[in-house]
Amino acid sequence: MFSNIASAPAKQSVGDTITVLSGRLSSATLLEDRRAAILGLRSFAKDYPASVASGALRSLIGSLSNDGEDVDTVKVVLETLLMLFSPNQDSPEASEEIALWLADEFTQRQENITLLLNFLETTDFYSRLYSLQLLGAILSARTERTEECVSLAPLGIPRLVAVLDERREAVRNEALTFLTYLTPSSPLIQQSVAYQNAFERVFAIIAAEGSLSEGDRIVEDCLILLANLLRLNPSNQSLFRESGCVPQLASLLESTYHTGKEDGEVAEWAQEQRNRNIYALLSVALITCAETIRGNAKLQESFAQLQVPSVFDTSPPPTNGQTGKAKGVSVVYVIDGLLDLSLSLPAIQAFDLRVAACQCIKAYFFNHPDVRMHFLRRAIEGHASGVDETANVLTTLLRPIDTTVSVDPYRHWFAASIMFHLIFENAEGKSLAMSVTEGDAESGEEVVTCIQTVAAHLVTAIARGDDDRVSVGYLMLLIGWLFEDLDGVNDFLGEGSNIQALAQEIVRHPSNSVLVQGLCAMILGVIYEFSTKDSPIPRATLHSVLMSRVGREKYIDALNRLRSHPLMRNFEVTPQKADGSGNLPDVYFDASFVDFFKDNYSRIARAIDRDPGMEVSVVTNGVQKGISRELVDSLRSQVEEKEQSLQAALAEVALLNGKLGQEQADHSRSREASASELARIKNVNEAIQRHHEDEIRKIESQQQSNDSAHLRQLQEVQKQAAAAAEAIHSEHRAKETELQRQLEYLRKTSEAETARVQRRSDAEMADLRATISRLEVDLMKANKAKTQELHAVREELGSKLEAEESKTRSAEEQAIELEKQLSKRDEEILQTQTGLKEKEEQKSATQTELDDLLMVYGDLEEKVEKYKKRLTDLGENVSDDEEDDDEDDDEDGDEDDEDDDEDDAVD
Repeated sequence: MFSNIASAPAKQSVGDTITVLSGRLSSATLLEDRRAAILGLRSFAKDYPASVASGALRSLIGSLSNDGEDVDTVKVVLETLLMLFSPNQDSPEASEEIALWLADEFTQRQENITLLLNFLETTDFYSRLYSLQLLGAILSARTERTEECVSLAPLGIPRLVAVLDERREAVRNEALTFLTYLTPSSPLIQQSVAYQNAFERVFAIIAAEGSLSEGDRIVEDCLILLANLLRLNPSNQSLFRESGCVPQLASLLESTYHTGKEDGEVAEWAQEQRNRNIYALLSVALITCAETIRGNAKLQESFAQLQVPSVFDTSPPPTNGQTGKAKGVSVVYVIDGLLDLSLSLPAIQAFDLRVAACQCIKAYFFNHPDVRMHFLRRAIEGHASGVDETANVLTTLLRPIDTTVSVDPYRHWFAASIMFHLIFENAEGKSLAMSVTEGDAESGEEVVTCIQTVAAHLVTAIARGDDDRVSVGYLMLLIGWLFEDLDGVNDFLGEGSNIQALAQEIVRHPSNSVLVQGLCAMILGVIYEFSTKDSPIPRATLHSVLMSRVGREKYIDALNRLRSHPLMRNFEVTPQKADGSGNLPDVYFDASFVDFFKDNYSRIARAIDRDPGMEVSVVTNGVQKGISRELVDSLRSQVEEKEQSLQAALAEVALLNGKLGQEQADHSRSREASASELARIKNVNEAIQRHHEDEIRKIESQQQSNDSAHLRQLQEVQKQAAAAAEAIHSEHRAKETELQRQLEYLRKTSEAETARVQRRSDAEMADLRATISRLEVDLMKANKAKTQELHAVREELGSKLEAEESKTRSAEEQAIELEKQLSKRDEEILQTQTGLKEKEEQKSATQTELDDLLMVYGDLEEKVEKYKKRLTDLGENVSDDEEDDDEDDDEDGDEDDEDDDEDDAVD
């Protein structure tokens, strides 16, 4: 085809090709040229994502903006971007960081996300589908930032929700999936979606897909979206009830129930999907129910009286001992039914349903002490009765762990979570639960307390290597139970081997689980924090065991690693539900426990540094417990000393009382004598007073005469002082006149001396001027002689200079002639080089165009083959004549290309 080419073109590397295509995409002015460059980049996107992204990512995004009206260009650009997010696994450039980099490029500029959302307004199938898929990939890589950009985009949420009305299922399903992943954790986005008639649209999709009984995975996704919108969002829950959606839930369940009875045998996969849909719907219903009764005392009290059909065909008797039949169906009280769902439904597909049932139980006794204590008492009574109650949280926790724990570890986890909420910050509940014991003392069996039984099961689960969820559930329960409960701590310390087992788990290397190690460290910190000198293991001994068996660094490190673990650190933003993979979900912690851990982490971390002699004071039911034992001993010794002093003081008081009686009698006699003496002294005092007044009058008259004499003396002294002052003033004026005369004399003397000095200076200056004149005459004579000598030397040098200048001029003329010849040669060389460079550029341009033609021709051949194959698949016959015509056309095109190349070569 290219027979006129003498040799094959140089093979271009992938990096160079991507660079050329990226440059063409950014600089081309024609839409067809840009689209061809994008097609070329798309062919490399799967295998070389890093190279394509680094060279052309911004140009691709810019093409979406500049060429957004051309659907073909938008399609190939979106396809290329999607390929960059999901490259081939065996690609040498495949890396998880590429997706993060691409997501950052979109989310760091709000207009990029807005641009993708704008494509949802178009009617083109691929533009809408691919933009949703691209938004989903960005959301998966940068969740929080994408949520922020979508919520800030103008009409972003309304556009997304409006796609749920799309008749094309692929686009609608993609929008449903994206909204499901967008709404788990952001209340603002949940409200924005709900207020765009999302509930009505979701129910319409469920009805269109065949409801629960016939619907596929799309129905399950719809129910998951409903659960996301309702979970922990009171505003959406109110809107859900007010919009009449609760009856729709009931009708869905009713229709599914009747359909299940009427249908015969159903395929296993269809039955499994039907069950998944029902579980998802029940999750939505239970979440709605839980949020409705939470904190509402009247609803909580009446809720337990409701009866519902049993989850199982042969359900165990309820804890209240009542059961019944309703239209031939076994019914149980709703709390028993919820416990059955939480504890006795091991299917992984039903995990979200079990979580919702557990939340509903917690909402039943939330913030209602009476209901909480009633629930706990009924659980204790049911356990004590010995009846086989599978759905009893206390029985589940106190029975030995069986082999089914590997299949359903969440049975014990849910039981521990419910028990945690029953006794957490509930001193009465803790005391009641501590009264539960295992073993009959009358039969010679060892009596073991509830706390010790749970601790023994915990140690067994850790030693056997059972699923971490079981150990985490027991540890959460014990930590919440023992916190600020001195009696509970003493009960736990009654079995000292548990301390050794927990300490051994912390220092085990390699560690089985960071979560279990961290929680073991925390429970040991809680036990030490609230232990006392009188505990079964004294506080000082417990501190020495912790420091020797664990050590401060290991203790702090275990707590730090637990706090920084993603399941603890990112709990609030991690969906606590099944992921659909068929594996056990990564749900380990209860939300209340996570808040408790984060609030008390610092206190427990510092507990190991607290002095063993200093106990923690705890107020339980208004009674303060725990104080420094050293202070108690000191106070006791002080009390004994005070008691002895008091006895001595009482004896002394008795002695003093006798003395006091004697003194009082003496005092009465003395008082009578004193009264008579006082009367006598009063008479004497009055006589003295009268005499004293007479003396005062005499003294006053003498004082007046003395004052008049002193006044006369003062006036005389003032006259004498005035005469003396006048004499002093006259003397001062005489001295001042004498000083003025002396000053005038000194001034005249100074002026005469100044004139004499001036005359002497003038004479000296005249002598200096004469000397200077004489020296100037001598200098002129010397300059004249020197000038004549220099003139002679100058004439001699001038003659020599003229001779040298003539020689220099002749040499310069020769140099100019040579430079002209050299310049002429340089011009000839430059012309030759310019010609060679132009030839090289023409050759390079020809080679580049040839390579581009090869690539375009290769793409065209691939398209022709695909079209032929598609025609063949569709039943169309492709004759050999058509293929020959195609080949003739190709040959004619090739000949035209060769003629053009020859013309270019001739030019």
